[in-house]
Amino acid sequence: MKRITLLLATAAVAVSAMAQTPSEYNLPGKEYPMVNPDRSVTLRVDAPDAGSVIVNLGKDYPMTRLENGQWDVTTEPLAPGFHFYSLTIDGVRGTDPSTRTFFGSFRDMSGVEVPEVCVGFYLEKDIPHGEVREQKYWSELTKSWRVCNVYVPAGYDTESNTRYPVLYLLHGAGEDETGWPLQGKVGNIMDNLIDEGSAVPMIVVMDHGVAEIEGIELKSMFDFTAYEKVVIEELVPMIDKNYRTLTDRDHRGITGLSLGGFQSWTIAMNHRDMFSWLGGFSGSGKGPGTTAPLYDASLNDDFHLMFISTGTKESPMMYATVKNFHDILVNAGVKHVFYQSTGTDHEWLTWRRSLYRMVPMLFK
Repeated sequence: MKRITLLLATAAVAVSAMAQTPSEYNLPGKEYPMVNPDRSVTLRVDAPDAGSVIVNLGKDYPMTRLENGQWDVTTEPLAPGFHFYSLTIDGVRGTDPSTRTFFGSFRDMSGVEVPEVCVGFYLEKDIPHGEVREQKYWSELTKSWRVCNVYVPAGYDTESNTRYPVLYLLHGAGEDETGWPLQGKVGNIMDNLIDEGSAVPMIVVMDHGVAEIEGIELKSMFDFTAYEKVVIEELVPMIDKNYRTLTDRDHRGITGLSLGGFQSWTIAMNHRDMFSWLGGFSGSGKGPGTTAPLYDASLNDDFHLMFISTGTKESPMMYATVKNFHDILVNAGVKHVFYQSTGTDHEWLTWRRSLYRMVPMLFK
């Protein structure tokens, strides 16, 4: 019996080891980080001359030095989805040379993806694919070249007589126009929704949501005066000029995550003649410290859709901000969709899920 038990235990360990998978963001030939069956992540770093190595992946994990000069640690089980992380080697913080980098928290960071079980709405599938294109444009307001990323659906180049509605999709604080295409997997989400017939084919514009204009002094991070001018006076006209868009308000929407959600609500509320579809993920309404507009049932005539969302495990302050705004809209008789992402924090899985639920409602 003891021998049978030992054999079973050995087999279980072997199966577990076989189920380990390198992170999808590892550079070619790099085995670590390794995602384990229990959703923990094992990291291994070559630093033979280091005195200490720490991984920050949600919290600090001191690494253990191995005999070959590598350093090793396994995290606790992590929530599914994308996670930023960094290394601190002898007090100096940097990225993991084994992985791709992603822009977040105002700097380049390493990233690891913990797969969800039986969930595929943001995974690449064998279907017709659209394309995310880098679009540069000159801003006379900021006196600089700006960059946005533009998703066009499958068939955009071949169906030359077709015009498309446009969704403007904004990133959060400390991020840039690469956030939604990379961490957010927007291309896969849009391709999958369109292919299954759940969403109308559309163009998605992901701009860099920061602007500095001479003569405009911003009062706080929730003062969007400069960026709002760029969106209204330059970004939207540029997209309408260079892409086959439907240019009326009924075919134009705007949403974003966190700070981008606050930006979206501010811009749309101030320009109801341009936007009729509105959302905000982990951020909506007016930001803290700004004058709140009057929300009343007349908004039901101005917008075809108002969508707000939050993760159920977000910080108490962030969760309350969105939930309280939901309550304000309910009490004012404003029709809207309130979505809560179960078990997720202020993170990309919350925002992927939010986009996945909002997009099928658009332009119908």
